[in-house]
Amino acid sequence: MSENSSASELEVKRTFHDVPIRPFEPNVHDLDADFRLTRFGDLNERSKKTPKEMLIKLMMTIAPREEQEAGGEVVEPVPVPASQQQQQPLFSGLDIRNHGSDVTQKNHLLGDLHLVQTTDFDYPLIDDPYLMGKIACANVLGDLYAKGVVACDNMLMLLAVSTLMSEKERDAVVPMMMRGFRDCAVKAGAHVTGGQTVVNRWCIIGGVATSVCENTEVIGPGNAVPGDVLLLTKPLGTHVALNVHKWMVSEDGKWKHLKNSYAEEDIAKAHDIAVRSMCRLNRTAAQLMHKYGAHGATVIAEYGLVGDAEALAARQQMEVSFSIYNMPVIQKMASVALSCRDVFQLMSGRAPEHSGGLLICLPREEATAFCNEIIELEGPSARAYIIGIVDKGERTVNLIKPRVIDAKI
Repeated sequence: MSENSSASELEVKRTFHDVPIRPFEPNVHDLDADFRLTRFGDLNERSKKTPKEMLIKLMMTIAPREEQEAGGEVVEPVPVPASQQQQQPLFSGLDIRNHGSDVTQKNHLLGDLHLVQTTDFDYPLIDDPYLMGKIACANVLGDLYAKGVVACDNMLMLLAVSTLMSEKERDAVVPMMMRGFRDCAVKAGAHVTGGQTVVNRWCIIGGVATSVCENTEVIGPGNAVPGDVLLLTKPLGTHVALNVHKWMVSEDGKWKHLKNSYAEEDIAKAHDIAVRSMCRLNRTAAQLMHKYGAHGATVIAEYGLVGDAEALAARQQMEVSFSIYNMPVIQKMASVALSCRDVFQLMSGRAPEHSGGLLICLPREEATAFCNEIIELEGPSARAYIIGIVDKGERTVNLIKPRVIDAKI
């Protein structure tokens, strides 16, 4: 058996609950010992997302006029020359102008079925290409699971190959990323049927996930009631763990301020926990949302726990508010964040999360059973946390001096 074949089998046989993740060894794949995939996508640039306020304003410019008025401000469309105003007529049921990157729409061609579709992408978060592919796929699927949608009918892969990679690096790394993405899709019961590949300065991997569902297969996000509890299915702190590990490995100047307070073993363990968490699908949690009568959910992503909770609260039909009093955080990362003067905004609930957990509104009487069953089904690494409650209010989020729970997987 060839060396490359052995390496490929090693990638595929990895598990994330019982067997420790082996460090990625570039020399096994005939790469330089100092090869780092994360060099092709800077962590700081990845955190520079479009501000939520700007995003809302931009989306309002393409919303139907009645939605603009409901938002409190009418945004007049930019005039289009008469010569450009003609467009090809759309057949009935094929108008997709209101579809976005994360939508649930009724498909009139298929009766009462819904089309649920989401898209997302990542720059390299870790140096292991195979696991990075898994993380990217799990991230794409997260928004489907937040809608309670368990079955994904089709996936497309979006891939940008960095122009900064040598031919040898490209030929070794890109196939591993693609295999990781594919294997995660297979685990989710989906198949990658196509996609798009481009050449770009930064390495990027992501995709599109699509499902056609009956009404009973979709859980709307806006049905929370006072007395519900808030559950979180993954710990926070992935962004902190990834950054600090990168500082440590590269011997960055920022690490010099932390190395006397934190052992390298602790940072490596936190990074391992983050990778395991990011690779894990939220699919079981989506199934349990149906069993235990969830009233809505969202995935914790680029705007952090509080930011994404605010978006969920704003969508509630009843006048409710969310109060958060627990924050499960990857072990040591809350302390690390405070040592960095919380530049990551972790303790204020604004730190980005990568392939994050679901924030679920669940009837109080069902919460304990949900938490117990997800561990029974997936093991202790799949622990869900009760982090807050739903009260009467004005669709706001209150972070009430949260108690930090050290999460160990």
